[in-house]
Amino acid sequence: MNEKALEKILNIFLKKVLPLTEKGVARGSKIFGAAIIKKDDLSVVIAETNNEIENPLWHGEMHTLKKFYELDANTRPNEKDCMFLSSHEPCSMCLSAITFSGFDNFYYLFPYEATNDDFNIPHDLNILKEVFNISDGKYNKENFYWKSQNINLLINNLPTSEKETVLNILDEIKKRYLILSRQYQKNKDGNSIPLN
Repeated sequence: MNEKALEKILNIFLKKVLPLTEKGVARGSKIFGAAIIKKDDLSVVIAETNNEIENPLWHGEMHTLKKFYELDANTRPNEKDCMFLSSHEPCSMCLSAITFSGFDNFYYLFPYEATNDDFNIPHDLNILKEVFNISDGKYNKENFYWKSQNINLLINNLPTSEKETVLNILDEIKKRYLILSRQYQKNKDGNSIPLN
């Protein structure tokens, strides 16, 4: 993936997903958000955020899928023509939902380790270990159904001369997510989400 495509994807997180996530966290939901975009022009089909305060199943990815399938089926793009963007590496439920929905890819900003260590939300790794006996989140990142991509690794693979703009955008995104994480952690005891 080239610099311009990565810049466009990062701006989708910055301008579409993060504003929704800020509103969601203010209501008590977690910091996870997602977007579905068209592969051909990287235009946004739908962007959403975690809405666990309404339903514990409405993780960022799940709520995005819900809204995607509420679009008119006659105009909604085919899943294979779309890219699935996730702010954080999807949990086991969201991995399954993406798979059952027919998407052949997903791209994420923050891997499980960051979700656990930087954002103090250990459930993804714990569930993979306890339920599926998968240590350290090491599921098959490329398989029959889809290929996953860590956006940070895609940025690292850019030539040094092409990294500055995307690294600046990524830095801004990371700062904003850390602020949201602190806000969520401070207020999480007052919400009704089963797995805080």
